[in-house]
Amino acid sequence: MSKADALGAGRFGGGVRPISARRQAVAAATGVPTAGVAPPTELPPHRISLNPDNPRSSLGDLTDLAGSLRTHGQKQAITVMNRDAYLKANPDRETDLEPDTTYVVIDGSSRLAAAREANLHVVKVMVSDDQGTNAEELLESALVANIHRQDLEELDEARALQRLLAIHGSQRALAKRLHRSQGWVSQRLALLNLAPELQSLIGTEPIDLLRAVGNKPQDQQQAALAELKAARMRTSAEAAATKPDRHAPEPKQHNESVAVPEEDYTAITGGAKPRESQQEAPQQGETEPELGAAASASVPDGRREPMPSVPEQSAVDSATRNQQPKRFPYRDGAEAALHLIHKMPAEEFNKMLDLLIKHRDSQRAPSA
Repeated sequence: MSKADALGAGRFGGGVRPISARRQAVAAATGVPTAGVAPPTELPPHRISLNPDNPRSSLGDLTDLAGSLRTHGQKQAITVMNRDAYLKANPDRETDLEPDTTYVVIDGSSRLAAAREANLHVVKVMVSDDQGTNAEELLESALVANIHRQDLEELDEARALQRLLAIHGSQRALAKRLHRSQGWVSQRLALLNLAPELQSLIGTEPIDLLRAVGNKPQDQQQAALAELKAARMRTSAEAAATKPDRHAPEPKQHNESVAVPEEDYTAITGGAKPRESQQEAPQQGETEPELGAAASASVPDGRREPMPSVPEQSAVDSATRNQQPKRFPYRDGAEAALHLIHKMPAEEFNKMLDLLIKHRDSQRAPSA
């Protein structure tokens, strides 16, 4: 009787998991035990294969990421599966895996490639063989991790969602699986319907406008994009026109009182007349100051000027009345869409979009 048989199962009722022939061969070749050993937390990068189902069409320039790993170290572990577990769920992919590797990366292909470029000896890993039991589940694990991290290029994200849509069957089911709204899914899938010349503009034209025209027939998309851009420019111009100019001079205050010598405001007691001040002859080109009722009494009738009055507010009130709030552009769908894109919170916008899509689909349905 072996020692394992004599000891029996562990206290939690589970025995040691059988080791595959491949892992036995690896253990024999390397001298590293595999039975009953906790999964590694670090691995050499060359022992991990890149994922054939990586949602990125290209890993792109990894210079910055490699430099960051070299200087600051790896902050987040990459998720990997044992090669045997991966091939059990995805047997058709064996020739697509890199040779002489014992693990397959599920989440972290860019970090793995950058670690190789940085010549790191080891990378931090989290070994998880529960990423899927078949090809579809493995694909979903790889795609969902990248989608939730929101670091995919827009077109790669749309292609990933298209592949997930083939698994889940409907946008509604996919949205529920991703904990997103159906409008969120629909907007991103719309990029796949763009004409090739418009897809080439992703990254140079506003992505929200490209998504907006993606649901239109391809022969109408170019004109629709131009119309949306023109509407956005009009909205921006109107906003700039109504924005107050901070550099404009402040309006003059007309109710400023004329500076009057202090002695001209002697208190009147017992009905006595106020003391008249000595007046100086104004210099040529100057105006004689107005000193109120007491001063004007000493000025000849022919030179009297009316007292300054409180400025009227009619001009200000008129200007205020003319600045009426802008009405919502109900008859301009493009401008209305742009207004809501800019003003409405994303969650409420997606709720509204779901209702609009349902309404549009119900209008297209044949009447009973």
